[in-house]
Amino acid sequence: MRAGVAPDHQKIKAVTATFDKTAAHPRFRFFGGVELGKHVDVEDLRAHYHQIAYTTGAQTDRRMGIPGEDLPGSHPATEFVAWYNGHPDYQGLRFDLSVECAVVIGNGNVALDVARMLALTPEELAPTDTTDAAIEALNAAAITEIVVVGRRGPAQASFTTPELSELGELAGADVIVDARRPAAGKPRRLTLRFLVSPVALTDSGAGAVGGIRLVRNRLVASATGTIQAQATDRSEDLPVGLVFRSVGYRGVPLPGVPFDDKWGVVLNEKGRVLDPDSKQPRPGEYTAGWIKRGPSGVIGTNKPDALETVTAMLEDLAAGRLLEPADAEPAAVERLLRQRQPLVLGYADWLRLNALEVARGQARGRPRVKFTRVDEMLAALGNRSSG
Repeated sequence: MRAGVAPDHQKIKAVTATFDKTAAHPRFRFFGGVELGKHVDVEDLRAHYHQIAYTTGAQTDRRMGIPGEDLPGSHPATEFVAWYNGHPDYQGLRFDLSVECAVVIGNGNVALDVARMLALTPEELAPTDTTDAAIEALNAAAITEIVVVGRRGPAQASFTTPELSELGELAGADVIVDARRPAAGKPRRLTLRFLVSPVALTDSGAGAVGGIRLVRNRLVASATGTIQAQATDRSEDLPVGLVFRSVGYRGVPLPGVPFDDKWGVVLNEKGRVLDPDSKQPRPGEYTAGWIKRGPSGVIGTNKPDALETVTAMLEDLAAGRLLEPADAEPAAVERLLRQRQPLVLGYADWLRLNALEVARGQARGRPRVKFTRVDEMLAALGNRSSG
């Protein structure tokens, strides 16, 4: 919610109220600032818990695998999203917004989020929780042309109807589609291109992205009946100074947790983590969300996914198929974590941080003004050093 959902989608972020209800339960505990593989390992968890669930999502972007992909000016979309949303790990990144044309590769909701953020006017950005630095940079951007590229046709695009309809309401950008929607003379153009795929990013001559080569596609039916894009012999070159790829996501292996490298997910069957050798469930270990099933679906899709996993957990609880922790006392794991990570944060700390951000936002007519550095957060919570 905080670092992934678009900052102009405050209604979607309101779903956190549901999480707050869960977090208010007296048997719920939150340990922030603790990293698996750094402060604790799986064996530590097994020593203190009867059941463990891994729900880390899909944290990296898939690569396109084309020449020039790593040129300066070519970025994963998720890095841009994390930057303008204030994720502390991404605040040092720089994006050259002084160019005239930006291309977003992909036809999912994240691709449309990126394109929309590049097109928003200062008046549209002002009431969001975009970071101050990002608002300043976006308001000063020289971009006048934004092109969203999809390899298949509009019927196969994976963005949702609300995301698409929002584009037509942009105050400062005309949306250009193959249906020849008439332009209204707005300062920016956002063009939706279908049936084209990038095959190379070209150098500007100054060691950065200067263009993109696109191949035209046609739709064909596969042997299984799915519609696929097939390249033709027609191609074109577009001048572009900034490229964001949003062509899918991939899970990152967790230390000590079986991983399926082919699919980029925790090795599992219906949420039960499997032993890589025997392919049998590992007692007491589970997974849910994108790290379980792959990067498909939206927030609502995670509900039945989670239900399947929790059903497995309850079945195993009833059958006694659990871990056998050496010390399951609640205080034991807290002692361990505070030894390994003295700056561990609790849910009360998050509530205080949230209240501080909301108060900072109210003073400026915004939902919140975020702290974007960990040391800022720690200082706001009591002048603790992050050193």
